[in-house]
Amino acid sequence: MSTHFYEPKNGHGLPHDPFNAIVGPRPIGWISSLSLDGVPNLAPYSFFNAFNYVPPIVGFASIGEKDTLHNVRATGEFVWNLATRSLAEAMNLSCTAAAPEVDEFALAGLGTAPSRLVKPPRVAESPVSFECRVTQIIQLQGAGGEAVPTWLTLGEVVGVHIDEALLRDGIYDTAGAGHILRGGGPADYFSIGPEQLFRMFRPR
Repeated sequence: MSTHFYEPKNGHGLPHDPFNAIVGPRPIGWISSLSLDGVPNLAPYSFFNAFNYVPPIVGFASIGEKDTLHNVRATGEFVWNLATRSLAEAMNLSCTAAAPEVDEFALAGLGTAPSRLVKPPRVAESPVSFECRVTQIIQLQGAGGEAVPTWLTLGEVVGVHIDEALLRDGIYDTAGAGHILRGGGPADYFSIGPEQLFRMFRPR
């Protein structure tokens, strides 16, 4: 087997960086936040995941100091909203580079729904939302200890909203929810449906 080897610091030598296509597809961090002035913000983040069960902790990485990062630093709160196939175009619109005073909910034609425990609103059309309180904001470092202009925000999930239609006999129906995932490349996304589902139980 011949392999393409490269050292990232020297460039990959390909038409498009393969890193985030290989580490994928990834769940999308569709994050809503609120400025201190009360302006809603909504933005999707390509680097997002869950990191702990008890307490449940999720995190997203902001490459550069963006409005979401400024808001969560100032308020200590955010909401994660599930991006689904039916919401894909609106999610994509919400990543438009806009001034801090612009409301991306309105820009993307989305409604807001009130949260119960935090101030930022939820995406009304999203079937699942996590209300979160910030636990850590960490600036990333390279192997040599140099600071990287990327900040990882971790938040404890303090409230969960689930469309009851997605609870089948009390079990969340991932395949039926229509999750979309970021696949890397210039524009690649993936959707999840029943045809991708298989089950494999852990060894006892």
